[in-house]
Amino acid sequence: MPTPLESDLMRSFLAVADSGSVTAAAARLLRTQSAVSLQIKRLEESLGQPLFDRLARGVVLTPRGEQLVPYARRVVALLDEAAVALREKPLVGPVRVGIPDEYSGTVLPRVLAAFDERQEGVQVSVRVDHSAAQIAALEADEIDLAVIYDWEYVQEGEILGIDPTVWVTSVTHAQHLRRPVPVALYFQSVWSRDYVELSLNRLGIDWRAAWACDMAGGFRVAVMNGMAIAPLSRSTIPAGCRELTAQDGFPIVDNARVVLRRNPRGSSPAVEGMADILRTAFAPLRAGDP
Repeated sequence: MPTPLESDLMRSFLAVADSGSVTAAAARLLRTQSAVSLQIKRLEESLGQPLFDRLARGVVLTPRGEQLVPYARRVVALLDEAAVALREKPLVGPVRVGIPDEYSGTVLPRVLAAFDERQEGVQVSVRVDHSAAQIAALEADEIDLAVIYDWEYVQEGEILGIDPTVWVTSVTHAQHLRRPVPVALYFQSVWSRDYVELSLNRLGIDWRAAWACDMAGGFRVAVMNGMAIAPLSRSTIPAGCRELTAQDGFPIVDNARVVLRRNPRGSSPAVEGMADILRTAFAPLRAGDP
C-alpha cells in the first residue's frame, strides 16, 4: 500500500517550489531551514524519487516534482477551504437581492443557489428587473442589494466591473447580413431609444424592428433562433452566437458599468455575505475578461 502523503509536507513542498529556495521557504513558513529540508526529504522518501535538483543557488523542480505541484495545490486549497467553512459562523436572516435579467440565465443563478444552500439560516429571494425598477425597489425597502447597469456613469455604488453592450448575431443564421437588418428592441425603453436605435441610425444601417420584448432573455431567444440581432451584455452572449464588431459595421453600443447598490436603511451579516458572493461572481469583469 502506498505511503499516505501528509498535508504539512505538501505545504512545505509548495513553499520551496514557489520560492526556489529552502531558506526562503523556511522564512515563509516560520520554520528553520533544517526542518523544511527534513520535510522535503521525508516527502521524497515516501514517493521514492527526488522532487528537486539542488543547485549552487537554490533548487529547481524535477519532472516528477512538476507533476506533483498541481496535486499539492489542490490538496492545500481544499484543506484551507474546509478550515474556513468550519470556522465560519452561520449567517441568519433574509437577503433580498435584485439582478438584471441579462444575468438571470448565466452565472448568477448558480452562485445565488450555492449561497442559499451553504447558509441554511439565510432565506434568499431574488428580484429580476431593469435597473430603474431595482433602484426604486431599494428606496422602497423591497430589496437589500441591487446589481444595476450604469451606462451614463452617474450612479453611486460599488463598481463590480465593466460589461459593454454589443451587437450579437447567430453564427448559423447571420442576421446582420440581411437588409433591412432585423433588430430586437425593448418596449418603451429610453436606453433602447437613446443608445440602440440612435446607434443604428448614426451608422446609416437599414434596419427594422423584428422582435420586441421587455427582458434580455427574449433577446437571446431571438438571436439564437435567427429572428434578429440584439444588443446584449458581452459576458452574456449565448452559445452559437458571436459579437458583431466594428469590422462587421456594428461598433459597441455602450460601455456600461455594473454597479452594486445597497439599501440605505442598513445592512446585516447575511447581506454582507451576499455582497461578497456577488463580488466573486463579477470578478472576471474586473479582470477585463468578461
